[in-house]
Amino acid sequence: MSASTFRTPSVPAPAPAPDAAGIDPARWPDVVALPRASRLRTAVAERLVRGALARLPLRVRLGGREDIGLGGPLMDVRDPDAFFRRIGASGLIGFGESYMAREWDAPDPVGVLTVLAGHVATLIPQPLQRLRGVWARRRPEAQTGTRDGARANISHHYDLSNELFALFLDETLSYSSALFRGFPAEPALLPAAQHRKIDRLLDLAGVGPGTRLLEIGTGWGELALRAADRGAYVVSVTLSREQRELALGRIAAAGHADRVDVRLCDYREIDGTYDAIVSVEMIEAVGAEFWPAYFSALDRLLAPGGRIALQAITMPDDRMRAGRSTFTWIQKYIFPGGQLPSTEAIDRVTADHTGLRVERSDGFGTHYAETLRLWRERFTAEAGQVDALGFDETFRRMWTLYLAYSEAGFRSGYLDVRQLLLTRQEQETA
Repeated sequence: MSASTFRTPSVPAPAPAPDAAGIDPARWPDVVALPRASRLRTAVAERLVRGALARLPLRVRLGGREDIGLGGPLMDVRDPDAFFRRIGASGLIGFGESYMAREWDAPDPVGVLTVLAGHVATLIPQPLQRLRGVWARRRPEAQTGTRDGARANISHHYDLSNELFALFLDETLSYSSALFRGFPAEPALLPAAQHRKIDRLLDLAGVGPGTRLLEIGTGWGELALRAADRGAYVVSVTLSREQRELALGRIAAAGHADRVDVRLCDYREIDGTYDAIVSVEMIEAVGAEFWPAYFSALDRLLAPGGRIALQAITMPDDRMRAGRSTFTWIQKYIFPGGQLPSTEAIDRVTADHTGLRVERSDGFGTHYAETLRLWRERFTAEAGQVDALGFDETFRRMWTLYLAYSEAGFRSGYLDVRQLLLTRQEQETA
């Protein structure tokens, strides 16, 4: 697919001069400026973080003068004072902003983050974890997954630039976990692995000739194309104008405009009934308070005897509950309003609000780790093209941390990705 297929992002207005580190203060105000934090709060944070790092299989270099940790991947904290101050002020948000500000770095960021993710439940002493609400920031009201909030949240990420995503995704433009035959994964195998993932979902949902299929979350149209190839009639919905525009072009070029209808609408606005419903890694954007509405919509839209196939990123139930109301670095910079469910949460919501039940659940988190590695390596290799699109070095560091952070979550086992089959539990007639 040629570069001319994609829209070029608008050129930003001239910004104030960058700071001494080359960071644009207009784009990144909370990265340029150190947050306000009392000396006591910073000192407590430093003591806790030092104690936690000293117990980990890491080599943490502080200011080039002191090493702590049990040995392992190197984490180079170049400005310890700023690093501890940011963490004292805003926890993991400060940890991420410190990386964006170049106050810490690592030759192998995935290695460092995998160690941290693997010990996330014990980094802070258990008694102090009960005080989480004292220092953890609450999610801004604007990020709540209402109809307006959901549109803004989705646009923040998916309307960045189709060209940006094309730089690191494969030719299928699939932005979700692939399913490989074996490891290590190779870039040339990624398109086939993405098709394998899609075909498995379509098989789970029983999609074939004549199936009336609803897809919630269009992406750039690859699943809809595969379903149309099977002879299905597809209604696909999205809140991203950029994605819809490109998906429509790909669908028309494939000769499937008569089989695929891509609509710009919210999942709560869909009408009709469908033989099958498929949604790939969209539930993460719904928000926990709207999971009942989401699954109720699926229940309402599914025809009798129909099947639902979801692909979802999941996390442990206890960690999900602990951080449910916390504002995170990922929510601030990458996915506003995002919340990963647990498999237990899905079971609870469907049992309490719908007639749907999970009939099958298959996890393949190691495949997501490999998918993310391939994306991250290509993104890094395309740094010059990212710059040419108008994204600066701080954006590249932010995106690199996001991809590495996500990969580490799957490598450590803290995160999983699952394909779920849901069917309606029909009431027996007397």
